[in-house]
Amino acid sequence: MPTTSTDPLERLEATLALGRGAPSRRMLVIVNPYATTVSDRLKNLVVYALRGRYEVDAIDTESRDHATELCREAAREGYDVVVAFGGDGTVNEAANGLAGSDTPLCCLPGGRANVYCRILGIPTDVVDATEHLLLMADDWRPRRVDLGSVNERMFLFSAGAGLDASVVERVDAHPNLKARFGEWYYTWTGVGTFARRYLVHPPRLEAQIGEASVSGVTVIVQNATPYTFFGDRPVEMGEGATLTSGDLAGVVLDRARPMDIPTIIARALSSHLKLRRHRHVHPFAGVRRLQVASSDERPLPLQVDGDYIGEVEEAVFSVRPNGIAVVS
Repeated sequence: MPTTSTDPLERLEATLALGRGAPSRRMLVIVNPYATTVSDRLKNLVVYALRGRYEVDAIDTESRDHATELCREAAREGYDVVVAFGGDGTVNEAANGLAGSDTPLCCLPGGRANVYCRILGIPTDVVDATEHLLLMADDWRPRRVDLGSVNERMFLFSAGAGLDASVVERVDAHPNLKARFGEWYYTWTGVGTFARRYLVHPPRLEAQIGEASVSGVTVIVQNATPYTFFGDRPVEMGEGATLTSGDLAGVVLDRARPMDIPTIIARALSSHLKLRRHRHVHPFAGVRRLQVASSDERPLPLQVDGDYIGEVEEAVFSVRPNGIAVVS
C-alpha cells in the first residue's frame, strides 16, 4: 500500500521498487552535498531508486565549478544523461560543462527555488522528481534548447548586472540564512542592499540594445521565463524569450528610488499588471546580443541563474540557439 508519510525519506523508501528492470542508459548524478535539501541518506536513496532503470554513477562536488569539470568529462565518456542534484547554481555549472555536446542535462531539485526544474516540468518534490526520472526511461525524448551567455559564461534562464546581482552576492554570503528563510531572506536583503548601495548615488550602467542606448542602474536578461519564483508564484521581468525562441528578453531599470521599488515589486509579482509598462522600466525582447558597461567607472556586480560570479567593467550578453540538450 502507498505510504501516507510526508517525510521524503520514508516516501522514497516506500517507492524504491518503482519500475525496476534492466538498466539501459548510463546516468551520472552530480550531487551538491551543501544544497539546501540534500543529505547523505536522501542522496543514497535517490541513487538506489534510479538504479532500477539506469546504470548510475554518483559524484559529490567538492568546490566551485567542479560540476562543470565533471560534466565535460561525462560528455567525453559518453554518458546518456547527466543529472544535476542541487540548486540552480549546480545546474548552471553542469550546463556550462555540457554546452555544445550531445549529452543531455536533467536535474533533481535540491535547492530552494529550483527554477530550471520547474521550467523543464520536473516536480519540485524530490520523491516526485525521482519517480518522474524513472518513468522518463520509457519516454526518452531528448531535445535541444537555447542557452544564454554573458562574457562566455552560460546561463539557463536569467542573468543580471546591478541591483539584483548585488542582492545575490549578499545572499550567497549567508547560505544558512538563505536555506532557512528562502525568498523572505532575499526580500530582506534586497531592501538592505537598496538602502546601502542604491538609494544615494547608485552605480550607473549603459546598455547598448541594437541601435538604442539605455542608461540605468540594473539590467536583467532572460533566456526563458519566469525570472524566478517567490514561493509558488512566478516572478515575471522580461517578456518574450523562451527556451526555444532563439533570442533574449529583459528589462533595464533606469533608476532606483524609494517610491519606485514597491510598484516595481508589485508588478513583478502580479498576474495582471505588467512590469514593462512601468515608466522607469525599459523593456526589450527579440534581442540576440546586448552590451552593458559601467558608465561611472564603478565595476558592475554580475549574477547568472541566481549565483553571484563577480564584478566586471563590461558584460556582453548573447544567445546560443539549441546550445544544450535536455531531457525531462
